[in-house]
Amino acid sequence: MTLQQEIVGNAMQMAVVSLRPGQTVYCEAGKFLFKTTNVTMETRLTGPSNGQQPQGGPSAGAGGGMGGMLRQAMGTAMQVGQRVLAGESIAFQYFTSQGGEGTVGFAGVLPGEMRALELDGTRAWFAEKDAFVAAESTVDFGIAFQGGRTGMKGGEGFVLERFTGHGTVIIAGAGNFIDLNPADFGGRIEVDTGCVVAFEEGIQYGVQRVGGLNRQGLMNAVFGGEGLSLATLEGNGRVILQSLTIESLANALKKAQGGDKQGPTGGMFSTNAG
Repeated sequence: MTLQQEIVGNAMQMAVVSLRPGQTVYCEAGKFLFKTTNVTMETRLTGPSNGQQPQGGPSAGAGGGMGGMLRQAMGTAMQVGQRVLAGESIAFQYFTSQGGEGTVGFAGVLPGEMRALELDGTRAWFAEKDAFVAAESTVDFGIAFQGGRTGMKGGEGFVLERFTGHGTVIIAGAGNFIDLNPADFGGRIEVDTGCVVAFEEGIQYGVQRVGGLNRQGLMNAVFGGEGLSLATLEGNGRVILQSLTIESLANALKKAQGGDKQGPTGGMFSTNAG
């Protein structure tokens, strides 16, 4: 059953979720905004489909006993290690409505839009790092690492969040969203690497050099503000882009404070330290 939620606000949107009795929603630590008193909150290191006790108690079947506990602990450690390596929060917060309907509010961390994606179990969704806000407990959260070559060239594209299962997942980005399908544009679009928010499984994501190593290619890289690479998205499926990148927001704030390090050329000559 679809998660009952409403996305409200304009410049910085919020998601207000209505929970049925016993229904659970989870979020990345730091995205919680408010809740009603009948909604319980629990913080765990594991995702929704992991770390659960087997049916029949701790000694049930081959998954029980000390071996089962050890496998569970190792699985938790691997999950936490992946999220730490990806720069994600190491914990999730779970909210469950008790004794009636409850309400929980979530918010992103940047001025921008939010979007509720519905998963039917046939296609996964991939999203940029930190896009995840909240999801039903029937949706699994994972980390997908791009190939070393693509990741090194693409920057933001090296680590992706991966959502599978059935139910609703809520994501957030910066600025305004636009939905595109590469199939409507000849099967392929080229995008600033920081503008990709999310895309469906089946879309091929890659990174290509901006032009060749010639005069115009160097002009694009040095003065165009895009660096040496663009993201490429190919196939037939939904793609969500954002109008504002974290890097451009950070540069605008530095410039307003008199600390602009981008310089007149931008692009590959940017002196941003982080």
